[in-house]
Amino acid sequence: AKRVAGIKPVLVEIDEGLSELARANAIANAIAAEVLVLDVTSTAEKFAAAGLLPDSVDVVQMNPPFNDASRHRASPDGARAIAHVAAAETLDGWIHAARRILKSGGNLVMIWRADGIADVLAALGRGFGSLMVLPIHADAASPAIRVLIRATKGGRAPTCLLAGLVLNDEADRPSLEAKAILAGEEPLPLAMP
Repeated sequence: AKRVAGIKPVLVEIDEGLSELARANAIANAIAAEVLVLDVTSTAEKFAAAGLLPDSVDVVQMNPPFNDASRHRASPDGARAIAHVAAAETLDGWIHAARRILKSGGNLVMIWRADGIADVLAALGRGFGSLMVLPIHADAASPAIRVLIRATKGGRAPTCLLAGLVLNDEADRPSLEAKAILAGEEPLPLAMP
């Protein structure tokens, strides 16, 4: 929000406590963000009542719970478990919510497990195109651990697989590219113009 002028961020969070933390963080950083307490998988009516109408936003950025329940032990803390472990319907529900509120030509940017990329591509096949996929590697010798994906509602361009982003160098320090991105000196390769 600090890097892009003229945006009006609306944050959606299911947990009231985390919503309050987000509000305080926005105030502390002089960001005029609206924070809504809302389940992303809520009905269109609940979204509209909160001010998020169908076909009304330009960009959705999301970090859905993505850990595979069959391979990840959920936290005994219920709120943490909801935030980290994906149910069978999580991915489709979150993407459906994004598709509903995005304008035609709007962009969805999301993170997911690299080993679940087939599921993401299948879910995005309904209503999205012009995908850009950025693999994220812990280090140059390791397979990707995450993928960042940008998808355009109604997009028709072919899918583009970008060169991977390596987070750490051989000495296990942040790579120069990762440091430049985090410092705001360089955009992510899939950043919107």
